[in-house]
Amino acid sequence: MLVYILLIMLMAGLSSPIYAADPTPKITVGTQEVGLSVGYLLPHRLTQDHTTKQQGVALMPSWMMTLTDPISDSWYRGQVSLGAEMVYIQFQEPFLTHGVGFTPKIKYSFVALDRIRPYAEFAGGPFWTDLAGKIPEESSRFNFVLTAGFGVSYFLTDQAALNVGYRFQHISNGGTRYPNLGLNSSLPFGGFSFFF
Repeated sequence: MLVYILLIMLMAGLSSPIYAADPTPKITVGTQEVGLSVGYLLPHRLTQDHTTKQQGVALMPSWMMTLTDPISDSWYRGQVSLGAEMVYIQFQEPFLTHGVGFTPKIKYSFVALDRIRPYAEFAGGPFWTDLAGKIPEESSRFNFVLTAGFGVSYFLTDQAALNVGYRFQHISNGGTRYPNLGLNSSLPFGGFSFFF
């Protein structure tokens, strides 16, 4: 399914003209970004007490707004964006369960390479899952999800970009109930964004 979504995004992007006379996307203060990313959650067992091999599909629609013009004139020249993201995870291992959350999100995009724009991002917020009591790492349905990652956006047009990246994700209840080992995972993803 992820392959089909990425192929459709690529075909849509390639069917839009890329203007050689103006090769650099014009992302200014107030530019809004609407995106959708899809990935697959892979488990990390960081201690002997982490025994569950949770994994599954993650779907992440997002909205962001650019807050700054490009900062600096060096290789790290970039812009700050702030927004929000919904997170839906369908855990397929060790059994079928679900999780959904909402996270405020901040992103720093490096703009020195014109159409190729690496970025770093951080997000965190409330997360509900029905894993509670079914695995030793989760004792509460109400949790928090923290995410840190990096990626690259490739602008197909001045207003559309393909994204690929990696996130490290931690889900736990923040010490509100015990045990509170939490779940740790890698999340490689792909997706697209539209800017307006």
